[in-house]
Amino acid sequence: MKNIYKSIIAILLAGAILYPAVSFAGNKDRAGQSGASELLINPWARSSGWGSVNVANAYGLESMYTNIAGLGFAKGTELIFSNTQWLKGSEIGINTFGFSHKAGSGVLGMAVMAMKFGDIPITTTSLPEGGIGNFSPSYMNINIAYAKAFSNSIYGGFNLKIISEVISDVSAQGVALDAGIQYVTGEKENVHFGISLKNIGPTMRFRGDGLSIRSFLPNQESMFTLEQRSADFELPSQLNIGAAYDIHFADVHRITIAGTFTSNSFFKDQYTLGLEYALMSYLQLRGAYTYEDGITSDAERTTVFTGPSAGFTVQVPFNKQKGSGFAVDYSYRATNPFEGTHSIAARLNF
Repeated sequence: MKNIYKSIIAILLAGAILYPAVSFAGNKDRAGQSGASELLINPWARSSGWGSVNVANAYGLESMYTNIAGLGFAKGTELIFSNTQWLKGSEIGINTFGFSHKAGSGVLGMAVMAMKFGDIPITTTSLPEGGIGNFSPSYMNINIAYAKAFSNSIYGGFNLKIISEVISDVSAQGVALDAGIQYVTGEKENVHFGISLKNIGPTMRFRGDGLSIRSFLPNQESMFTLEQRSADFELPSQLNIGAAYDIHFADVHRITIAGTFTSNSFFKDQYTLGLEYALMSYLQLRGAYTYEDGITSDAERTTVFTGPSAGFTVQVPFNKQKGSGFAVDYSYRATNPFEGTHSIAARLNF
């Protein structure tokens, strides 16, 4: 009976993966109508190295971006610090810190992503060249997550996001929720399916003194303040459906093939295919290609990313049974223009 139950779930998830490929046409006509697009940035070096394709087989702290259900695989405590040079040459930097800890039957996780844009000169209509100081916009996302194993095969979790965007004397705050599930099957637990729903939340709006104007009434000496109301904007919600298959040979080598379909509410739908090679727990090499309509044409491409991504992990294990160790992750995502996006991270498991 248990095997029948597993087979039914596998068939249902496989059908869910194949259905969008012929049913969804994308939402390119709504491009540019959402805000908080930093929610679509993967700040982690390991998963971004193969295009965030590991929706079905993400595990540990980094799964807080791809599929929060993978957090339920954590065995102890994990710490990660990641630095990203976003679109190298633009001087945009992203620092991310996170930790997770197994507590009882579940796993708790928390991560903070801070995005800095550097100093930008303040200009006005009367001083278009600036010279009156600078301002430094900053974006920050705080993630609080919980995941657990519901059985030997099913993992699920949710992630609460607190969003903050500050631009000089104007700011916006909001909240969003992620949820995900993973299913593992096969004789060696080498078949993976996963679904994640991301960035579901109420609309946001910018507020602050920067939207106010002080002026004199016509033929009057008194001043008045006119406050402009900014329009609400929606969050870039996203549905990810993925599958992965592990091939083990010679007891020391593993090759994982993974694929993911991403349905974006305000952008074109995407298809990602990735490959990862692992030499035991010491070395991992990975790469992926993300396709969307028009990405191969400079005239039709509507994203700075051109598709390819690659990365590697070097790990020094402390205790293989407990899964403890120290690792360094690196990833590169190709872009045009700019000189790509580079991420490097230090990861500690104990």
